[in-house]
Amino acid sequence: QLQASGGGLVQAGGSLRLSCAASGRTFSSYNMGWFRQAPGKGREFVAAISRGGSNRYYADSAKGRFTISRDNAKNTVSLQMNSLKPDDTAVYFCAADLTLVVTRDIEAYDYWGQGTQVTVSS
Repeated sequence: QLQASGGGLVQAGGSLRLSCAASGRTFSSYNMGWFRQAPGKGREFVAAISRGGSNRYYADSAKGRFTISRDNAKNTVSLQMNSLKPDDTAVYFCAADLTLVVTRDIEAYDYWGQGTQVTVSS
């Protein structure tokens, strides 16, 4: 089970830190990803991190502004979002993936959290 938190309302240029807490003892077996879905749009990849944290991938829209990290001892994955823009407004979801190689492919993710709303005002 995945529980995302940390969303909220922020002005453009501001920062938010999203967290996703996982239950169970196999968290380190999963690659983890963050996705988002804006109103009227499909769900899109934001960032992903491999099991041990050594490999990280970002959508072009997130590069240089967002940082994904994980703490396997605490069963958490985080997304630090800086320099937020109104286009970043969306519901953000964390997800877990058991495939061998971390991926940005949404179809590969097996488990999803409930989402947390991020709203960036201009």
